[in-house]
Amino acid sequence: MTIADDFWADARRHLVRYAGAGDFTPEIITRAAGSFVYTESGREILDFTSGQMSAILGHAHPEIVETVRRQVGELDHLFSGMLSRPVVELARRLAGTLPEPLAKVLLLTTGAESNEAAIRMAKLVTGKHEIVSFARSWHGMTQAAAGATYSAGRKGYGPAAPGNFALPAPNSFRPDFATETGELDWQRQLDFGFELIDAQSTGSLAACLVEPILSSGGVLEPPVGYFAALHEKCRERGMLLILDEAQTGLCRTGSWYAFERDGIVPDILTLSKTLGAGLPLAAVITSAEIEQRAHDLGYLFFTTHVSDPLVAAVGNTVLDVLRRDRLDERATVLGAFLRTGLDQLAARHPVVGDVRGRGLLLGLELVAEPGAGRGADELGALVTRRCLELGLHMNIVQLPGMGGVFRIAPPLTATEDELALGLSILDKALGEAAG
Repeated sequence: MTIADDFWADARRHLVRYAGAGDFTPEIITRAAGSFVYTESGREILDFTSGQMSAILGHAHPEIVETVRRQVGELDHLFSGMLSRPVVELARRLAGTLPEPLAKVLLLTTGAESNEAAIRMAKLVTGKHEIVSFARSWHGMTQAAAGATYSAGRKGYGPAAPGNFALPAPNSFRPDFATETGELDWQRQLDFGFELIDAQSTGSLAACLVEPILSSGGVLEPPVGYFAALHEKCRERGMLLILDEAQTGLCRTGSWYAFERDGIVPDILTLSKTLGAGLPLAAVITSAEIEQRAHDLGYLFFTTHVSDPLVAAVGNTVLDVLRRDRLDERATVLGAFLRTGLDQLAARHPVVGDVRGRGLLLGLELVAEPGAGRGADELGALVTRRCLELGLHMNIVQLPGMGGVFRIAPPLTATEDELALGLSILDKALGEAAG
């Protein structure tokens, strides 16, 4: 038995499998740098998911490494009631990237935590308890966040918290409400969705929690105008609008925040993933008015690692690099390059049904092969496996009735050559799997 055999035997014997039906990637990763991860066997694998969609500055960015080394030797963790300069500086700087009235910041560690804190705040300040979210949403696996998550993980765990309602997810590629020309009639879909919600509500609608682009839901981007209309639906019902920008925030879509496209400002914004560039850092951001109301009512939400100085220092470095290197503009340019390459793949491979997304968060949806007797899910698994063999790590979303959708989110620091390499590997894998 080899050392690698021992490793996998120990993994099978001792690790809890936490990804549902998915299994661990069959490689032992020893280090990562830039856009690549490296295996114990000496392989170099291009990372088209930025780790867990988080490492927007690539792996082991030298300025992040230096910040961690410095800060961990000075001040890493404190009692939750104590403050440090990195925490207050990050709160001030985050507020400076956002429109009024978003100015009050709570620093946490994960996206689930930030959504949990936001839902808890919304329930307290409105005095209501019902939460609306998209039917293909992913907001986390803690209690309230899981209650608002519909893309996976609902079966077998008993009843969710009462008062959670699903809103149809706008899917332009597979419209459930269509115009005479076959396009998504999102206004009619939205009206219908709220008619159902109003019929089920007990009159206690507190908030709507949604992602500007549904990533785990298959990289679904609601059309222009949708969020303005959704915002109005919330206003009519006295609901707060919470936007979850865990994956879309901080330049990935070509602007600092994805909601900027739609000319709205959420009542509460949640960030995670990209804020720490791979380290555990999240934030809840709201207005002074909402924060004051919550405080007056005794708002209680803290964790062991609330306002930790180590990751706050990392967050400040992330903001430094994003602004200095104009990574919002870079995401736009590289996103256009990648989108063109994916469109060319779609033209060559009939199994590619759709390419969508914004900036460097793109989706490529597979469809069933005509006459092959093989569904998109099976094809997606084959392509994923072949890509890994050829040196490209891809992540595919497989939801019932949706086929397979690749979520493509390289680091904002990737080069055109690296994107071209990924496209060439994907091209080859598609051709071989379809063949």
